[in-house]
Amino acid sequence: MGQSADLSNASLQIFNHHLYELSKGMRPLALMTMTADAAAPVIARLQNRGIAHHVHEACPDRVNVVFGSTLAVKAVGRFLIGPLCELSAEHDFILGVLLGYDREMQCERYLGRCGADADEAAVALPSAPPLALTDQQSLAL
Repeated sequence: MGQSADLSNASLQIFNHHLYELSKGMRPLALMTMTADAAAPVIARLQNRGIAHHVHEACPDRVNVVFGSTLAVKAVGRFLIGPLCELSAEHDFILGVLLGYDREMQCERYLGRCGADADEAAVALPSAPPLALTDQQSLAL
């Protein structure tokens, strides 16, 4: 196969795995960081398959290629404008969830970045009043 020398076999396997997970609905978004030269065949393949993608300069010699669901790519493309380490806590949370990271861990990471302790934040949340069901509603359940 006419594989580019810039795209290592390991990178190609990771890329193919991301495509598999996207096709099975396991995650709406994937992200790969690589050199611009290595990204060229990845971007070409995404274009050939009609998969939405966004290319973001991570640093002078690397790019982030974000690809997957059209809506997820559009959403991330709106706030992915600087280095990933400079994302706001909210944007970091959104990106992590869209990439399929553990939601509970993303909540913990978000609260930590906001300076809130996860245990304290849980206690501080107001509790909702219990639902009052009528006899008709409870029978319908």
